[in-house]
Order: sequence, then structure tokens, then C-alpha cells
Amino acid sequence: MKEGYTERIMGRLREEGLKVTPQRIAVLRYMDGNRSHPSVEEIHREVSTVFPTISLATVYNTLDTLEKIGEVQAVTIDPSRKHYDPDTRPHHHLMCTDCHKIADVFADYVSLLRVPEGLASQFRVAGATVHFLGVCRDCSEK
Repeated sequence: MKEGYTERIMGRLREEGLKVTPQRIAVLRYMDGNRSHPSVEEIHREVSTVFPTISLATVYNTLDTLEKIGEVQAVTIDPSRKHYDPDTRPHHHLMCTDCHKIADVFADYVSLLRVPEGLASQFRVAGATVHFLGVCRDCSEK
């Protein structure tokens, strides 16, 4: 049987010498397969329906821990708040400027981008992320 996201990350936490608490498990279960790029507040709101005693600070700390061990990535395309993505494969994002919905973009734009000559000599580029802004179909039809 294939190991699921939650079980894999629980194993990863243990490998790192970190505790696997019921609160962390609740956050992991919510993030498992989640494609909506939720904010901390959205995660807290949803997780607290099944784990009423979880605090906002615990959700922040759990996501910070998961980010540090490379198991979620923070998406900062929305200037008002961080969003979290459990898909850590290299990819880009598209955000609706009206409703702030975020979609994944799996395409290689990095090979098309060039750092200007004056800056290229000052840095060793390790990667790039492209953030597209637009208006989603739902918002366009309003």
C-alpha cells in the first residue's frame, strides 16, 4: 500500500526529532491533497471544526515547522497574507486579483528568463518563481 501524505510527513517529523502531536496531525490531514493554497486563518478555521482546542499559534508554528523541513511552501503572491501549498515540486502560481484564489502553474518559464548582465555577475541564481496576476473566470462573470 502506498504511503499517504499525512503518514509520510509524520515519518519525516519523527526523522527530524520533532513531536507528532494531535494538532500537527490535524493540520497535516487538512493539507493532504489541498489545492486551494489556504492561509493560516483558513487552515485554523477548518481544523478547529474537528479539533476545537487548536490555537492559531499552533497552526502558525506547525506550518513554520513544515516549511523549515521542506514539506510545505509558503506562497507570498498575496501581499495581505501567506498561503501554504503542500505541493513542493517546482512550480509557479497564478492569483486572481479580485478574490485571491491561487492556482498552480506547472510550466518551465525559468529557462525563458534571463537575469540582466549587470546583476548576473553579482549572483549565482539558484532558481526562480513566476507569479502571474489576473482575474479568474468566476470574478470576470460577476
